[in-house]
Amino acid sequence: MKYLTYLFAGTMFGIILTKSEAVSWFRIQEMFRFESFHMYGIILSAILVGMISLFILKKSGIKALNGEEIIVPDKKFNKGAIYGGLIFGMGWALSGACPGPLYALLGSGVMPVFVVILSALAGTWVYSFFRPRLPH
Repeated sequence: MKYLTYLFAGTMFGIILTKSEAVSWFRIQEMFRFESFHMYGIILSAILVGMISLFILKKSGIKALNGEEIIVPDKKFNKGAIYGGLIFGMGWALSGACPGPLYALLGSGVMPVFVVILSALAGTWVYSFFRPRLPH
């Protein structure tokens, strides 16, 4: 049953990304060229919803779907996040899609995005291969 919940949530996420035009290559290019506030508005909305949701989760003691307590650990700054963010941003700018919308694009019939999905998986594998040798 929990997998159906995840499938439903993922499907709704894909629909929202598609309807808000967050999967549009043109919208993403407008963002990187500073020609439109559209994508920045979506990102800002997501940050605000995430902040409010985490605040509510911490204050109310709501449990996860499997009944476990939700714990959000504190994070220390790591300069590797800067390098990772730069690589992520370059991939986003080159492909016109970040990881979330990739599957929404595939689901909506944009078949060339399959190459981008394979590239993202290859990049994840390369990182996991070199992770023990990287400074963390």
